[in-house]
Amino acid sequence: MANMTKTTTAWRVLALLLTLHLSLSTASAQGWPADYKGVMLQGFYWDGYADSKWTVLESQANELSQYFDLIWIPQSGKTSEYHHTKRQTMGYDPCFWLDHNSCWGTQDELKKMIKTFKDKGTGIIEDVVINHKNGLNTWTDFPDETSGSYSLVWDNTGFSGICQDDECNSHGYKTTGEKDTGDNFDGYRDLDHTNETVQKNVKTYLDFLLNELGYAGFRYDMVKGYAAKYTGLYNTSANPTYSVGECWDSNKAVVTNWINGTKVDGKIQSAAFDFPMKYKINSAFGGGNWSALKDPMLSNDQNYARYSVTFVDNHDTFRRDEGKKDYLGTNICAANAYILTMPGTPCLFLKHWQSNKGTLKKLIATRKAAGITNQSEILSATASAAGFTLSVKGANGTLLLLLGTVEGASTDGYQLAVEGKKFKLYASTGVDLSKVTAITEGDESPEDDAPVTIPSFCTVNEGETCAFFVAPKSWGSQIKCWRWDKQYNYTGNVWPGVSCEKLGEDNKGYTVWKWTYKASDRKSQSSSNEGIIFNDGTNQTADLAFTNGGYYNQEGLQGVVSATAIRSIEAPEAGSVKVYSLDGRLIREALDGSEAIKSLKKGVYIINNKKVVIK
Repeated sequence: MANMTKTTTAWRVLALLLTLHLSLSTASAQGWPADYKGVMLQGFYWDGYADSKWTVLESQANELSQYFDLIWIPQSGKTSEYHHTKRQTMGYDPCFWLDHNSCWGTQDELKKMIKTFKDKGTGIIEDVVINHKNGLNTWTDFPDETSGSYSLVWDNTGFSGICQDDECNSHGYKTTGEKDTGDNFDGYRDLDHTNETVQKNVKTYLDFLLNELGYAGFRYDMVKGYAAKYTGLYNTSANPTYSVGECWDSNKAVVTNWINGTKVDGKIQSAAFDFPMKYKINSAFGGGNWSALKDPMLSNDQNYARYSVTFVDNHDTFRRDEGKKDYLGTNICAANAYILTMPGTPCLFLKHWQSNKGTLKKLIATRKAAGITNQSEILSATASAAGFTLSVKGANGTLLLLLGTVEGASTDGYQLAVEGKKFKLYASTGVDLSKVTAITEGDESPEDDAPVTIPSFCTVNEGETCAFFVAPKSWGSQIKCWRWDKQYNYTGNVWPGVSCEKLGEDNKGYTVWKWTYKASDRKSQSSSNEGIIFNDGTNQTADLAFTNGGYYNQEGLQGVVSATAIRSIEAPEAGSVKVYSLDGRLIREALDGSEAIKSLKKGVYIINNKKVVIK
């Protein structure tokens, strides 16, 4: 009897623990954790294949895990392109759901990376693309798959898993699914999420991601492509701790309606990226409209801040042309200071991290020192024509952020934590900033308020077509240029283009290169756009608008070098000819032009109020 009593008691304890575990798991499935203190990294960018391989990311685990609690990585399943030809794609053309040997690395390398980060306290977020699917050999033949106890079987006869209004029906295919429950996507086949087989397969896929590969949660791609209730359905089944949807819309109501649409039994099942905030960030930091930061967004609404994942840029918004409404090429650190002070869960972009690592480390450390969470209280938010002031209360103290040019703001009771171009971040005196001050690392591409100084060795001859590029220090030893318009390519039309000429170093120690157009490099071609790209064969800029004599860095056009030439320099009717350096120093004074330029070193000077090149 005593043994039976002990056994019965043990079973009761086990049952109690199991019930407690299930209740905690169910609670964690409610969209996103409450009062979450974590910071997230998007660990990839468009065409960044070298930087986001699983082995490359794993090699940075010691560093990244100190600052990031979550890392969102590319869709890891094998695509049909990679299956057939090993061609790299970003994974938004998904084909296989149970085979994760992809262009980013093998499935074993993926699992090893996930475990390495998990052991250090950092969860990995998968990019889940279930709005659409690519066929293996044709538009519609989805591969049946088996991996251990997991299996997927598709209807490749009646194609009942594909929406009946998918564009493939006008290309010789006949599908039998229901109409699309969301926006149409014409790249690949839109899945019919009303279909029981599709639902079963998605649930199997998500379970595989969590329990076989070890992912911590999901980033759902293009969630406007199917009804929000299906995200709720899938998350209720999979039970991820973290779920965030890409509901790309500037209208806050559209995004909150999607969040509410994921509810199951009255409980929200997914967070969303704060796209309304993204548009306000561009308006403020890119256009100087500081009052935009007071407009409605998820993170400044106490009802939705918990479900707000904030960001300055992502792989899509960063891949832009200058002049477009989603362009943000300046004040990057200030914008990141903003999201790292605000409620919501900040998601930093890999490109920003690489360029401004020192500053971003300090900002993250300051946020964590103050104990800011996704539901912290905004104490004040004040805009003026020249700047913005934000105060947010954390568990350990208060942060005060001054953006732009703020006049008369009181910092009594605060200590300066981090400052940079157009921002100063303070923490209340009780906050321990020892981890912030311990960070001494600088930025790869530091931002400052000083105007760009174009070196004097950057010259443009009359009639010359050219451009200049300041290369990041991490780039390779040879810079190439790719320049095109709608009719011609001016750099040979063979990627990665033609080699640039190495000129020298600027005043910050960065190497400056020059591309000069040669008539023999012009090749006929047809394109829908035009621009210029600088690259080293692996890394590259975005498509930049071309300006003759343009002085570029990785972020875009920074200035223009005007075509100049020496003609006659005549003395004025009264007085002498004065020669100045570009920074305003008087170098020489003479009675006539020839004497003024005699024996001058090569360079650019101001003579008679005109810029003159001496060769």
